[in-house]
This record gives sequence, structure tokens and C-alpha cells, in this order.
Amino acid sequence: MPVNDDIRFEPDERPPALLTLNVAIQGAVLIVTNVVTFIVIYSAAVDPAALGSGGSYAEWAVVGALLVAGVLTALHASRLGPGHLLLWGSGIPFMVPCILAVNEGGPALAASLAVTSSLLQLAMAAGLARLRRLITPVVAGVAFMMISLSAMPIAMRRISDVLEGASELAGTAVGVATLVVAALAMLRATGLWRLWAMPIAIVIGCAGSVALGVYDGQPALDAPWLDLPDVGSWRGFASIFDADYWSLLPVFLVISAVVAARATSEGVSAQEISRRTARAVDFRGVQRTVGVGGLAVFLSGIAGTLPAISYLPATISLLSFTRVAARRVGLVMGAMLIVLALLPKAVAALITIPRPVSGALLMAILGLLFIEGVRAVTRDGLSRHRGFIVGLSLSVAVGLQSQPSFLELLGDPVAAILGNGVLVGVVIAVLLTSVFEMTSGRRQRFETVLDRSAFGDLDGFLRTLGDGMGWNSASGERLRAAGEETLTAMMQLLEDNPGDVPPRVVLNARPASGAVELEFLALFSEENIEDRISYLNEQASTPDVGDLSFRLLRLHAAAVRHHRYHGIDVVTVEVEGSAA
Repeated sequence: MPVNDDIRFEPDERPPALLTLNVAIQGAVLIVTNVVTFIVIYSAAVDPAALGSGGSYAEWAVVGALLVAGVLTALHASRLGPGHLLLWGSGIPFMVPCILAVNEGGPALAASLAVTSSLLQLAMAAGLARLRRLITPVVAGVAFMMISLSAMPIAMRRISDVLEGASELAGTAVGVATLVVAALAMLRATGLWRLWAMPIAIVIGCAGSVALGVYDGQPALDAPWLDLPDVGSWRGFASIFDADYWSLLPVFLVISAVVAARATSEGVSAQEISRRTARAVDFRGVQRTVGVGGLAVFLSGIAGTLPAISYLPATISLLSFTRVAARRVGLVMGAMLIVLALLPKAVAALITIPRPVSGALLMAILGLLFIEGVRAVTRDGLSRHRGFIVGLSLSVAVGLQSQPSFLELLGDPVAAILGNGVLVGVVIAVLLTSVFEMTSGRRQRFETVLDRSAFGDLDGFLRTLGDGMGWNSASGERLRAAGEETLTAMMQLLEDNPGDVPPRVVLNARPASGAVELEFLALFSEENIEDRISYLNEQASTPDVGDLSFRLLRLHAAAVRHHRYHGIDVVTVEVEGSAA
């Protein structure tokens, strides 16, 4: 079944050298504009007194961010990574926690917290199959919305932050003009032009800053053309025994978990948009994408810069425009970014953006981040229980964050925890989601060995399950048939890839209204059941006897999903039924 007829070169194909270079330049420009925008906003939002002395921190942050972006983009495209083209660079999710950390203990504290939180992402990559029901889209959506709401006051303050001796009214005028231009570009532009909305707004905002006397371009004129980064600007790491470290660590861990959950969906999309024909997602590649995301935060912490994330929307636009998804493009792109980081004059020119301009752009970005949270929550439909979880999480988090006088009565440790809206909102969302999962229906569990002896016990288990839900005889027969054909299909794939010992299979049955979800967990083959069933839809010849179980499974089940992780396979079958 075709999924993207416009793709000319898939990941493992080799486009001509000139085409590779052309696409790599376009992708590098997208990464650079995003990195510079986010780093300038980040640097302008922190308290200058917290940066101390020792060189330009903003310049060092841009250099570090470009180096990290180059390494990650190349790694993700290589065979050491997932092997798909995906752009990487500094992002918004960690911006607010990093700003808080820098204001409390300087860049060294932010670096230590980033390195520590990256370990959680790396652990989640290894145990992705076990965490898929904990960090849900609802939890991720609440986190993104609270990040946006928490940072809005910071953006508003920066619009009137101008050079000494300049008029605050001039800064406000520049900020409003920048915001208007960014809004118009985002509303009216399409395709790659929409991705240029921020650079266009920056150029116009800087032009207005020059006219109103709030722009200083002298640092760019003084910088050399070619030089090594000034290591004196690197601020090192803070002690893990610092009280500020422990007060902010829960926030960084929460954001790290949410970013890892987001990387899961982006890893899926990276595979889907890179192929001309549809195939089931290889979740081992998704795990590697999450692992690269953990490495992104780790390397960003080592470099002392804003942690990097993947740029999926930019990647989608680039592939749609160029029709090239070849891995070698990512390798060339990564090399370009590393070379650019060693050009001080270019870096200095990129960080002269005035604070009113960066403050206005931060407002636009936070608005987009809030909407991304809304999309995450509503992706599978906004049911009554999802709406309640989101509403209660946001109301409690915003309410506590807006009442500092109440928090002061609770003392420093409690006030520091409850005063962070992101942490409170996510914790409440996780707790409510867990309560709903535990009370929505009693999960039943069945274990067996993947061989012929399991069919009798499985049939008895599913018969009892159907009777317990009050289903009629036809629905019960369909449930038992779906379970039997799933086990048969798994055994057939096992026969194609035999092992020394038959694996154990764990079946988790989750009854719901009018349906039941059967989740089979095992490790058995290199082939994917989803791919096999999709292939049957395209066959016009007489069916092969070996395909009979897959055809019957397609007939009995409302949906079949097969997710392959490192160390475990998860086959989820949904069967619908009616009451007797």
C-alpha cells in the first residue's frame, strides 16, 4: 500500500552527490535558524547577574548547540542510530527549567541537571515497552501546556528589556512589530516558507531595532572569521549536593520523561515519512530514536547549552519539498553544522538579536507549544475522563503557582515543589491516569509457552473472559477464534525463525465497554504480523495455506497492532462483542 509516492530516495538509497549537498544545505539552514532563535531567547531570558564573568555565555551556548546538533543529526542517520533522516537542535521543552536553574545557580547548575535527567531518557529507551502506558499523550500534553503557561511572564518582561539609555517604549514597539510579523507569516505562509516565519520576523525585528536605537552589532564586527571556541566561556558543573540541585531535579526528570515520550511518536513518524510503501513500525528503531534523544540531553549538558530535541515538523517539510530521505544527507548535514560552529564571526552575528525581538518570538513559540499540548491530549479524542484529568491537573498546577503567599506558609522544601506548575501538573495527570487504568476494568492475565499445548488452556481462559463480560455466543466464539489465530500466527512466525527454547507468552486481557483488548507479550521473530496482514490485502492470487491464520485473524479482530522492541514483542488484538 503506497504511503508517500513523492519520496524519490529512501534511507538506504544513494542520491547524486550534488542533490545530497543541496538537500543538506537546506536542512542545515533550518537547524541553524531554529538553534539560534532558541539560544538567543534562552540567553536573553536569564538573569545577567547569574551568568557571571568568563566570556560570552550566549556565544558559547550557540557553538555548543551547533556542535551537538551536528553530531546528533549525523548519528540518527547513521547505522549506529535508527538510520533515518531527522533534524536535531536546541528546543523549547527544557528552556523554562534551564532558565530557572541558571537564575538559581548559574549555567553550571543547568548543566548538571541536564546530564542527570538524560540518564532517565536513556533508561526509558531501554524499557520503552514497559512505560508505554505510564507516559501517555494526556500526561505529555499537560506538561507542554504548563511549560507554556509558566514561561509567559518571562517573555513579557523581555519585550521591554533594552540597552542602557534606550527607551522602553522603543523596545515595546520592536517587540510588538516582531510578534505581528511572526503571526502573519505563520498564518499565511505554507510549506518551507512557514518554517522561515521566525527568521523573517527576526530580520524585520532587528531592522526596527536599528532604526529605534536598541540594536548593538559591534560584537559581530569584532569577532574573527575563524577560531576555536573560547573554552573560558564553559561554566563546568555544579555539585549534586547543592540544595538548588535537588529542588529542581524533579522538574528536569519530569520534562525528560515527557520528551522521551514525545520522541517515541517522532521515531514512529520518522520511519513512516521516509518510505514509499507502508510497513509496520519497527519499535527497535523507535527505541534508538529515544536513545539518541537521551544522548542529546547528555551532550547538551556536557557542552553547557540548551538541551537538544528532534525537529520533526522541519523534517517533514524538508522531505515533502525535496523528496529525499536518504541517510547520507543527514551525515553531510551534520558535518556542515560542526564546521559552522568553528566560524566565530558567523556565530557572533547570529547572537546579536535584541531582547525585545527574542521576547516577542518566545511568546509566539510558547503559544505553539501550548497548542502542541492540546493536540497531544486530543489526538485519540477528548473523552470525559481525559478532559477531567487535563482540567484538574491544569487548575491545581496554575492555582498553586499563582499563590506564592499560600506556599510560603508551607515552608521552603514543600513550597519549592508545589510552586512548580510543570511538576505538579504532570504528577497529578500521572496519578489520575493510573487510578483510571486500575479502576476501568479488572485486567486478567494468562501465561503459557508458545507451542501447541497452549491452545486448550487459552481457549478456556477466553471462554471464561467472554462469559464474565456477558457476551452472546457469537461474540464469545469470535473472541476465542481471535485469540487462537493470534497464537497460531505467532507460532508460524516462530517456525520461520526457530530458536532453541520456545518463548513464554503473557496475555493481558483488558475488558472495556463493547470490546476487549488482548495484549500478547513475547519475543519470537524478525517478521511483523501487521506487515503480513497488510500484504494479504494486496494479494490477488489464491491464498497460501500458510497465510490462513493471518487471514482469519484479520476477519475476527477489529484491530491488530504488532510493536517490536529490543527484548520483547507486543501484539495487541482488539475484539468487539455484544451482550447476550
